[in-house]
Amino acid sequence: MTQPTCVTRRSLLRGLSALPAAGIAGIAGSWPRLAHAAPEFSWKYGNNLPVTHPLNVRAQEVAARIAAESKGRMEIKVFPNNQLGGDTDMVSQVRSGGLEIFNPGTMVIATLAPISAITAVGFAFSNYDQVWKAVDGKLGDHVRAAFAKVGLHTFEKMWDNGFRQITSSTKPVASAAEMAGMKIRVPVSPMGISMFKALLAAPASLQFSEVYSALQTKVVDAQENPLAIIQTAKLYEVQKFCSMTNHSWDGYHIVVNGRAWRGLPDDLKAIVSRAFNDGALQQRDDLRKLNASLQADLASKGMSFNAPASDSFRAQLQKAGYYAEWKEKFGAEAWALLEATAGKVS
Repeated sequence: MTQPTCVTRRSLLRGLSALPAAGIAGIAGSWPRLAHAAPEFSWKYGNNLPVTHPLNVRAQEVAARIAAESKGRMEIKVFPNNQLGGDTDMVSQVRSGGLEIFNPGTMVIATLAPISAITAVGFAFSNYDQVWKAVDGKLGDHVRAAFAKVGLHTFEKMWDNGFRQITSSTKPVASAAEMAGMKIRVPVSPMGISMFKALLAAPASLQFSEVYSALQTKVVDAQENPLAIIQTAKLYEVQKFCSMTNHSWDGYHIVVNGRAWRGLPDDLKAIVSRAFNDGALQQRDDLRKLNASLQADLASKGMSFNAPASDSFRAQLQKAGYYAEWKEKFGAEAWALLEATAGKVS
């Protein structure tokens, strides 16, 4: 009785040694990838958000999808919650290549590409329809082109952070007048500092990793972030009041080190782009659903809510020359793209 032959990859290589190179390549290309083989590309993706935030939930799904669709050739390891450093640290790392992927907020990445902050202009957007038309359209293309000039690749679909609200341990903010002298934490960005100085507050730029302790120790009395951040970072433990100002929309650009991106084969680029863009649309919907329940959840944890009108804030920003300053900085072309979706801003 003839015994079965055990054919291994090594024995096949020995047997094929006499074949022409083209023949070997064709056959070798049909071998299944060994399950235990190391990935050809292993990337790190860092962010500053708690592991329970919708962005990190979807980021893990995106990483799993990329591993599956690439058949193990591509691995993305997600490092949430400032494990790889604060925002400014990760911006430096993604530029140098120490980190392949980072999702900075619009104001944070503006330290490299100032035009990014245009979508965070105070009281520019009044609803999400305006936001998505802007960032998925010509204004978004304008911003993405600026990233390319500083060596960063970014995907077509931004991820959502949300409209920003003001929280405080001392008092609610009913109008712009209550902002005078308020010690408030803002992101490490010129836009955040400019907006709150124009509102006569006393802004302090701190990395997000420092926010909880700064509020707890009264280094600052207030901060401003979307509701999902307030909840997942447990800021309700150190803040009493939440004023629903909707003063600025914030989103995340998924930026990739340019050299790392150029080093990917085209088929992997397509897999990674598709996964991140689809993940963005899913995460936007997650945040929309979450926001519908967050106010009640935070109220149950002791936060007191109020909803001030935007009129006094806009008037103060106009009076302080805030809009004129940023229109000049961003340029007439970019400002026109903003107003094409947001309406008259100044």
